Amino acid sequence: MTEMATSGWHPHLWHPFTQPGRGPAPIPVRRGQGVWLELDDGRRLIDGISSWWVTLHGHGEPCIAEAIGHQAKELEQVIFANFRHGPASTLSTRLCGKWDGLDRMFFSDNGSTAVEVGLKMAWQHCQREAPERQQVIAFDGAYHGDTFGAMALGERGLFSAPFEPLLFAVARAPWPATWWGDESIEQKEAQALQRLDELLQTPTAAVIFEPLLQGAGGMAMVRETFLQAVEQRAHAAGALVIADEVLTGFGRSGSLFASHRAGIAPDIVSLSKGLTAGFLPMGVTLASERLYQSFVGPEPDRTFFHGHSFTANPLGCAAAVASLELLEREPQRYTSIEARHRPHLERLAEHRLVTKPRLLGGIAAFELPGDSGYLQPIGLEVQRLALEQGLFIRPLGSVVYLMPPLGINDGELAQCYASLQTVLDALPL
Repeated sequence: MTEMATSGWHPHLWHPFTQPGRGPAPIPVRRGQGVWLELDDGRRLIDGISSWWVTLHGHGEPCIAEAIGHQAKELEQVIFANFRHGPASTLSTRLCGKWDGLDRMFFSDNGSTAVEVGLKMAWQHCQREAPERQQVIAFDGAYHGDTFGAMALGERGLFSAPFEPLLFAVARAPWPATWWGDESIEQKEAQALQRLDELLQTPTAAVIFEPLLQGAGGMAMVRETFLQAVEQRAHAAGALVIADEVLTGFGRSGSLFASHRAGIAPDIVSLSKGLTAGFLPMGVTLASERLYQSFVGPEPDRTFFHGHSFTANPLGCAAAVASLELLEREPQRYTSIEARHRPHLERLAEHRLVTKPRLLGGIAAFELPGDSGYLQPIGLEVQRLALEQGLFIRPLGSVVYLMPPLGINDGELAQCYASLQTVLDALPL
C-alpha cells in the first residue's frame, strides 16, 4: 500500500485538476438524489456547483433515468457514420427548433470537443470560401476546454504553459467583466470594442466567446448590450460568430440559452454539460445551413473529417430529449431561478468580505479580498469550511460561486446561503 493510498488517495485513480499534495484527497461518495450527495461515511452534502456544472435538474432525476433505461433495451450504440436513429433525429429536430438559423447539428463527446468541432467547421469553411481569413479572435480570460484547439482559444497561463509551442496564435480582445455597482463598465466596454475594431481590420475567420459569462475564467459576467455590439462588429467584418454555451446552455443563464437572453444570433453554438442533465457525456455543435452547405458536394476535400466513436450515442440522446422535455414542461425551473437567488445574494453582499457580487440566472458569484487567481489558497479554505456546513463548493481561487441544480427548493437554497454566511464569518481575513 502506497503512502498516497493510506492518506486517502486511491492507489490507481488520477483525478482532474486535483494535485496530490495540495489540498485534501477526493471524498468517497455513494449516491446522489436531488441536490444531495450522500458520502460513504453517511454524511450528506448539498451539491452547490451541480457536479462541475453538469447536473442540471438534480441527481437521479426519475424521468431521465427512465428514458435511459428504456433506450438501453432498444439500442445502446451504433456507428453514426453509417446509420441514424430515432433519439438522434428527435434531439436534433427539437434542439435546432429552439434557434433561428441554426439548422444543423454535429455530435461529439464533451464541451472541449464541441468547441473543437465549431472551430474546425469555421476554419475549414473559410479555407474554401475565404482563404484570406487567417485570424481567430477570442477574449482575455476565456476558457474553452483542454483539448489542443480549445486550449489555444483560452487564456494562456499555468494550465497551458507546458504546451505553448504546440498552440496556434489567437488574437485577443478585453472582456469587460462587471458586477453590482460597477461604475467603470462604460469605459471598459468602450475600450474592449475599440480593441475588437482594431483586430477585425485583419481578415478574420471567427470570433468566439462564452455568452454573458466566462465560467472557469472566474464567473466573469458581461452585459447583453456588449455582446450585441461584438456580434454586430464581427458580422459586419465578415467573421463567423461562435458562442461557447457549454456552461450557459439549458437554463443556467435564466433563459434557455444565454445567446437568447443576450439577443444575439451566432453562426455556430457549442453545447454540452447540461445537455444530458449530467447523466451521460455528450456534446453537440449547432451550425447554420449556409455553413453546412459549404461542405456539401462530390469533392473529397469538402468532407468534414471529424468524428468520435460514441457520436450520437442513443443513450445520451435519450437523456437529452428527456431533459429538454422537462425544461419545456416546467420552464419556471430556469425562468424563476435568478429571482430566487437575488434576495439571498443581496443580504450576503452586505458582508465585509464580499466584493464584486454578481448574478446571472442560477449562477451567483462574489470575490474575497486579496490577490486573485485560480491557485489562491483561500479557495481551499472556503471549500473546507463549507464542507463542515454540509455544502460542497469549489471556489475559483478567491472567486466564490454557487450554481446548484435548477431543481433546488427554497429551503435548500436558503441553506446554501446560510452556510456561506457561516463560512465568511469564520474566515481569518
